[in-house]
Amino acid sequence: MEVTMQELFIRAGLFGKDLNKTSEQKVPEGLGVLAGATFLISLFLFIPVPFLLTYLLNPHLSFEHNEFAQFLCALLSICCMIFLGFADDVLNLRWRHKLLLPTIASLPLLMVYLVNGGSTTVILPQPVRFVLGGSLNVGIFYYVYMGMLAVFCTNAINILAGINGVEVGQSVVIAASIILFNFLELAGSWGSKHLFSLYLLLPFLAVSLALLMYNWYPVTGFVGDTF
Repeated sequence: MEVTMQELFIRAGLFGKDLNKTSEQKVPEGLGVLAGATFLISLFLFIPVPFLLTYLLNPHLSFEHNEFAQFLCALLSICCMIFLGFADDVLNLRWRHKLLLPTIASLPLLMVYLVNGGSTTVILPQPVRFVLGGSLNVGIFYYVYMGMLAVFCTNAINILAGINGVEVGQSVVIAASIILFNFLELAGSWGSKHLFSLYLLLPFLAVSLALLMYNWYPVTGFVGDTF
């Protein structure tokens, strides 16, 4: 008899109970690892499309080494975070680990941004421009802020995992809104940057929609810390 994926998770001890239901039925937990694995596999298979295929069709064009490095580093950072989330699902990591590991996972992205001459100038809000001007170069503090932002984002969304459909649902809404914005800006001067964003967000939206089917009421699977 064929064993479903939910049964495999339950057999491995990765399950929980819906506290808002009177039923004592075991619900598989950690399905986010399936979404994460599918996301990574789809992007691995996608690598030749924007880079190698474009180069082969237009050999007179220079290969986009910087963009290729950024894409690989993005995958590396995401892979590290998926590993951290699954380790948390299995081992129930302490909070200090959840603060340290996301910072380390963001280092590949920050290093590629640094060696590619990324700007550390930020646009200031209107109320303070009369004092500090329209922009300010914050230097190394930009990288400190981005490292801290990685910690905040991963833990902030993970807090919502206990409420069925909310974590995945808001991820779908946010991803869809950014995708729409990217499509609207493709014809602009920064079109290549928005296209690069679509490379990552379109498969993310697809796996999130699939995961939402299991995490929506009536819930048949919990996303866990991995997602």
